[in-house]
Amino acid sequence: MGRVTSRRRVQHVTADEAVARPETLVVEEPLELRVNGTAITVTMRTPGSDFELAQGFLLTEGVIAHRDDVLTVRYCRGAGPDQLNTYNVLDVTLASGVKMPDVDVTRNFYTTSSCGVCGKASLDAVRTISRHCPGDDPSTVAAETLSALPARLREEQKVFASTGGLHAAALFDADGTCLVVREDIGRHNAVDKVIGWALEQHRIPLAATVLLVSGRASFELTQKAVMAGIPVLAAVSAPSSLAVDLASQSGLTLVAFLRGDSMNVYTRPDRILR
Repeated sequence: MGRVTSRRRVQHVTADEAVARPETLVVEEPLELRVNGTAITVTMRTPGSDFELAQGFLLTEGVIAHRDDVLTVRYCRGAGPDQLNTYNVLDVTLASGVKMPDVDVTRNFYTTSSCGVCGKASLDAVRTISRHCPGDDPSTVAAETLSALPARLREEQKVFASTGGLHAAALFDADGTCLVVREDIGRHNAVDKVIGWALEQHRIPLAATVLLVSGRASFELTQKAVMAGIPVLAAVSAPSSLAVDLASQSGLTLVAFLRGDSMNVYTRPDRILR
C-alpha cells in the first residue's frame, strides 16, 4: 500500500532568516478505477481505503446500490516482468445482472483532487438519480449535538495534524456517535471513502445519520449524500447555491457555517431540534 505522507526539504523564510528544514507533505497519487476490466475513471487521491473509495464512487454515480452488487475488488498487477501490484490500478467486478456504467470518452469520469465533476461533458451528466430518498427519513438531531461535531472531527484528523493538507469527512449517528472518519486530498474522495465504508458494512441507505465535511458544501458532496440516503449534511464552511437547490429538492437537511454554537440551516430545519 502506498504511503500517506512524504518528507521533503523546504526553505522556511521569515523576515529575519531562511532555514532549510524537512517538511511532511500529504501524498497525492493517481488511482485508475476499472469496472469489469474497463477503465472508467482516474482520480487523484491520497492512498488508503482505496476499496472504499472505489465502491463509494460507484454508488454515488448510480452504478451500484448495495454491497451485493459487487463481486470482487482487487488491485491489478503491473505490466513488468515481476507483475507486482502497483496499488494505483483497481478493478471492480460487478455481480451478475448489474449493468456496466455507460462509458463514453466525451464524458469519462476524469476527476482531480479539487473537483470531482469538472470532467463531465454536460450538465445532464452531472445529476444522478438516487435510489434512496432522504426526504422520507423522519430522524432528528439536536443543535447541541451538531455543534460538538467539528471538534470531534478535528480530533480524528491524524494526517491533517502533521501535514495541514487534507480534507476530511465523518459519519455520525443522530446522537453524535462517530461511526467513521476518512481523510483525503480530495474532498469528494473523503466522502466516497466514508460511503464506501458504509456500503461494506451493509448500512446503505444511511438513515438517521449526519455527514460532516471539513470544507464547503458543494453540489457534488450534496449529491453524494443524497445518493447514500443520508438525511443531514453539515459543513464547517459555505454551501453553494446549487447544493442548496438539490438539498431542497431531495428533502435533505443542509447545515453550513457550523462553528461553535452557531450554524445556518438552509433546508429542512424541522430536523434540527433546539
